[in-house]
Amino acid sequence: MTSTSSCSQGLAPRTDTDAWWRDAVIYQIYPRSFADANGDGIGDIQGIRKHVDHLAALGIDAVWLSPFYPSPQVDAGYDVSDYFDLAPEYGSLEDLDALIADLHEASIRVVIDLVPNHSSDQHEWFRSALAAGPGSPERDRYIFRHSDDSTPNNWGSLFGGSAWQPVEPLTGRSRDRGWYYLHLFAAEQPDFNWSNEDVHEHFRTFLRFWVERGIDGFRVDVAHGLVKAEGLPDDDLGPDRWNVVAAEDEDAAAAREKLPDVGPAFNQPGVHDIYREWRSVLNEVGTDILMVAEAWVPTEADAALYVRADEMSQAFNFPFLTAGWDAAELRRVIDVSLAEYGAVGAPATWVLSNHDVVRHASRLAYPADMDTNPGIGSNDPQPDAELGLARARAATLFMLGLPGSAYLYQGEELGLPEHTTMEDEVRQDPLWERTNHLVPGRDGCRVPLPWTRDGVSYGYNTTGRTWLPQPERWGDYSPEAQEGLEDSTLALYRRAIALRRERRLGRGAVEWLASEPGVLFLRNGVTGVVLNTTEHPVTIEDTGRPLIISWHSADRGGADATETVVLPPNGACWLDLPQGGPDGGDPR
Repeated sequence: MTSTSSCSQGLAPRTDTDAWWRDAVIYQIYPRSFADANGDGIGDIQGIRKHVDHLAALGIDAVWLSPFYPSPQVDAGYDVSDYFDLAPEYGSLEDLDALIADLHEASIRVVIDLVPNHSSDQHEWFRSALAAGPGSPERDRYIFRHSDDSTPNNWGSLFGGSAWQPVEPLTGRSRDRGWYYLHLFAAEQPDFNWSNEDVHEHFRTFLRFWVERGIDGFRVDVAHGLVKAEGLPDDDLGPDRWNVVAAEDEDAAAAREKLPDVGPAFNQPGVHDIYREWRSVLNEVGTDILMVAEAWVPTEADAALYVRADEMSQAFNFPFLTAGWDAAELRRVIDVSLAEYGAVGAPATWVLSNHDVVRHASRLAYPADMDTNPGIGSNDPQPDAELGLARARAATLFMLGLPGSAYLYQGEELGLPEHTTMEDEVRQDPLWERTNHLVPGRDGCRVPLPWTRDGVSYGYNTTGRTWLPQPERWGDYSPEAQEGLEDSTLALYRRAIALRRERRLGRGAVEWLASEPGVLFLRNGVTGVVLNTTEHPVTIEDTGRPLIISWHSADRGGADATETVVLPPNGACWLDLPQGGPDGGDPR
């Protein structure tokens, strides 16, 4: 596939064509659940330091650390009360400096979360805003509005309920009667006012501070949500973004179906001015500093607007994540992504799991019409673990064969499934409470990792305390249980990442080859990448030798043949093709 250069489209020329992140494999660490060194049940920085060898052996290029800032933890750290420090339960800034040094010593770069849409209600700015009163400069840093009759508009929170919180019950002052503040997420996460210069300066200072501490990039949370439409007009979708009312009316078909992030609160043109401003700051303080957008926007073309040369580096490819086990949709997403991102000179990204979605080892086990977006509870249909893992291994192998950058979520290299039988009493995701216990939420993908086969918390710590419960037999997925096993999921990830680097697949291009319906077969340089989404074996004839397969070696079938390969159902493999394809990728 040939992409149109940004210069030919009249866009700013790109100076980042050799940047490290263009083909990087980036591994997300959710610090609370990675490893707990002090035994208090909450993961910490020293816990991560203990497992840098695991990250190095995996072969990743960078880690992305989810929020570690001081926070009341209403939304697992995405409610930040201090943007320039480390939460005490995670350690100290000195601990973080040591982790950054450890990772850099292992040739692993460090990306951190940037949360610019909202702060915690415990942030000093918001507490000052409540104390200062209506019309004050302090309140102008957030979105306060007055309305005599009801809420200022009909917007709904993405966590359920109204997006407006009345102020008077918080201050107890009559002068605050009829005043509200906006929170697109939990009520404890007030939205910043990005028309205020103090907010701009705060985040310019944030970028400089963390780059000076050795940070190599930033993942921008809710990148599509910072700027709101002028006048804050009503939203066509209304306040019930999780269809809670449908559940109350026993409309099971509509209940728990989250409405999209569209309307006057999202994807406004003004967000791009902010990212141009940030790019200018980063260009002053560093080289090839990554910015990746978490932007849930309607189309790939919308996402590509965030990665023009003077804005972000990358945007998460959520259409790829949501394509499911559908070969036609996967091919459509790949083609459109490469075309749209290529038109602005940016690399595509690929992702299958993160801290906000059901792990793909469980998600892919369900039929296409099963909506897992609300999470999975013990009363929901349970996934077929064997089928889910087979599809997850195949999907990952296929993804790592694509050009561009790939994102992994901690534990997927172990084949971890979702914790789908968690008791409701221990859930901590605010979605659960704010939707009247309708939406299980995201706790199932955030369970503390297993590191050993046995032990009170399977090596997560030595005390057995865990902030979320681990399921039974969790240790069967641990690195200790998989080490040395040729067919293990951990071995598959290590080998695939190493081959991806060796064969320069991230810098390659896609050429589609002939295949039957339900099968995707592409050439990337001298590597063939094949995915079988059907329920029957598929023969690929006149090909080179297999380089790596997703299924177990005992079921290899024709995988050792030099000219014919038989892919089992839900299988994927890479092939050593006899001739090079377009755009490099040939290591020989």
